[in-house]
Amino acid sequence: MSESRTTADFYFDPMCPWAWMTSRWMLEVEQVRPVDVRWKVMSLAVLNENRLDELPAEYRELLTQAWGPVRVVVAAQQLHGDEVVGKLYTALGTRFHNNGEGATREAIVGALTDAGLPEDLVEYADKDTYDAELRASHTEGIEKVGQDVGTPVIAVPGPTGDEVAFFGPVVTPTPRGDAAARLWDGTLLVASTPGFYEIKRTRTAAPSFE
Repeated sequence: MSESRTTADFYFDPMCPWAWMTSRWMLEVEQVRPVDVRWKVMSLAVLNENRLDELPAEYRELLTQAWGPVRVVVAAQQLHGDEVVGKLYTALGTRFHNNGEGATREAIVGALTDAGLPEDLVEYADKDTYDAELRASHTEGIEKVGQDVGTPVIAVPGPTGDEVAFFGPVVTPTPRGDAAARLWDGTLLVASTPGFYEIKRTRTAAPSFE
C-alpha cells in the first residue's frame, strides 16, 4: 500500500443511520490507511423532493424533519469553517443514533454544545439562509454517482488519477482495525474497476450502534 495520503470526500445526511455506520468505519480507515476524510453534506430531503408522492407517509414525515439538522451543519460550516463539520456530525450522530434522542431541537442544541459551537446555530434549522450552499454540496456529491442512490457517497482519487465515487458501503456493525482496512481495500478495488456498478444483498439486520 502506498504511504502517500489520500483525501476521501464523505457526503452525509446526519439523519441517516446507515450513513452514520459508514462514517464510523471511515474514522477507523483513517487509523489504518493513509486516508484523510473531508466531511461534506448531502440531503435526503433534496434527493427526494421531486418524488414525495411516491413515498410512504412515514418516510415523507422523516424527510420533513431531515431539513433541520443538515441546515444547521451547513450554517456551522459557513460561519465557523470546514473544520467544524466532522466534529458536529459526530456530536449529532451520537445523540441522534447512539443515544436514541432523535433529531429533536434539544438534541441539536446539545450536539452544538458538545462540538463547542454556539447554541444559537439551532435557529438555522428552520431557515433557508444557506440552502443554496446545501444544494450545491448535495449536487456535487450526487452527480458523482447518479440519482439512484442515497447517503453516504464517498469519492477518492482513483489508481489512474481519475476520481472514483460510490454509494456506501452499507454495513453493520462498524468494522474495526484490520476488518476496516480490508473493507476499504476491497471497496476501492471493485469501485475502480471499469464498468463495475453494483454488489447488493438484502439487509437482515438493523444498524448496530456501539
